[in-house]
Amino acid sequence: MDKIAALYLAHLNPFTKAHEEIINRLKKKYTVYIFPVRFLLNGKEINTRSFPFSYELRKLMIREVFPNDNNIFISPNYTFYSPFIKYFPPIFSPYSWKIREQVINTISEKKFISYTGDPVERYILKIYRFNPIKAKRLPISASHIKELIYKEATGVRSRNKNTVSRKRESLKEGEMWEDKVPTRAVKIIKENWSVIDKYATAQDETIKILGVKFPRRGFF
Repeated sequence: MDKIAALYLAHLNPFTKAHEEIINRLKKKYTVYIFPVRFLLNGKEINTRSFPFSYELRKLMIREVFPNDNNIFISPNYTFYSPFIKYFPPIFSPYSWKIREQVINTISEKKFISYTGDPVERYILKIYRFNPIKAKRLPISASHIKELIYKEATGVRSRNKNTVSRKRESLKEGEMWEDKVPTRAVKIIKENWSVIDKYATAQDETIKILGVKFPRRGFF
């Protein structure tokens, strides 16, 4: 029987236990291709408060969690090139279809499926003929984890790590971001804490169009 590829296009910023669970499920049946999204301006990746970790750091997180796994491939080909406005409107823009071409040219299998737990994203993947399978969204949110990390960086969480400041209602008492991130990815985040310090108090320089976030810089 011919092998089937599973395409996982995602932000993975940061890599969480939910992402780990999804990949573990997929690799039982498929060859897994992971595509952490990138936004490039003049050949350099744009990072923001919403997208703090570079592609290389996200790739390192995945590799550390899945060391020497020959059934998992990580690709930089889910890449948007500035000016990002050229990808709009989706479907009608020929540049939006180039993203599909970049991704499909990465895989060697003739058959493939794609994964998302978001029904809107599933509809979009279906339009672009990525053959999405039906799946439920897992409860761990990378965006929420990012905010927990930023809150620690700005001193919201107490230094003894056993109690949590009540200054922010959204932060549950005792909730710790390390519990929601694979141990090896936690290590990488802590080793690169300067990235967190850089964006913890920064404005979110992104623009949201049709439910998709893009860096504001390089959009036009």
